[in-house]
Amino acid sequence: MNFPLIMLILLVITGGVWLLDHFVLRRSRAPGVHEPWWVEYPKSFFPVILIVFCLRSFLVEPFKIPSGSMIPTLRVGDFILVNKYTYGIRLPVINLKVVELNQPQRGEIMVFRYPENPSLDYIKRVVGLPGDTIIYRNKRLIVNGTPVKTEAAGEYNYVESGLNYTYNQRFNESLGGHSHAILNNLDAPNMQLSGVRQFPFRENCVYNESEFICKVPAGHYFMMGDNRDSSSDSRYWGFVPERNIVGKAFMVWWNFSEFKRIGLSVE
Repeated sequence: MNFPLIMLILLVITGGVWLLDHFVLRRSRAPGVHEPWWVEYPKSFFPVILIVFCLRSFLVEPFKIPSGSMIPTLRVGDFILVNKYTYGIRLPVINLKVVELNQPQRGEIMVFRYPENPSLDYIKRVVGLPGDTIIYRNKRLIVNGTPVKTEAAGEYNYVESGLNYTYNQRFNESLGGHSHAILNNLDAPNMQLSGVRQFPFRENCVYNESEFICKVPAGHYFMMGDNRDSSSDSRYWGFVPERNIVGKAFMVWWNFSEFKRIGLSVE
């Protein structure tokens, strides 16, 4: 469902009725005659729809986390807030940037339109910027020839969908000034090579059993999930174009299962 498009259509309809009544219908209506329902209801909803549309389009938009690809940072069922203007102001629906502000930085958690299906919103961590060389070797990340600092932080086990218990090693990773936790399943291969698809600039990447190397093209970003062995990300479907950026995640505002997560900042 394209919610921004639906909101825009409702805004145009209710706003059109409000304008029609303000400049035409009201003048021809006899004094004391109540406005018809098809005028009253759109006029009542118009300011509410306008406020919601502006908030969601230019300031803050809520999203729900549907998968475990960002565990332990974000969990299934988290409702998060996304800053829509930090990476520039964009026109709603067409997502065209009209005001340039900040650029995504390594280590930030970003919501974007999935390159293979832009109607879907994905959330991952920014790992590579335009021009970066990304190496993932034996489950360790190397950016522009420098290994990303990681420190072992014990085990982290959780139940996946289908009641499968997953055993992982937890590491604290420092990337671009951001310190965050990642998970590695030591029983899983470095990558599932069978899951690698064809994608634009695929020729920039080299894959083998123990590592892959990718050069991030201009105007694109390399994204990875914190749950490294349970994440469908840029390793498999490629780079995220700048035009697909939605915004930066910054807070968990609700979780029906874990109230203690409400209000947590997203790092």
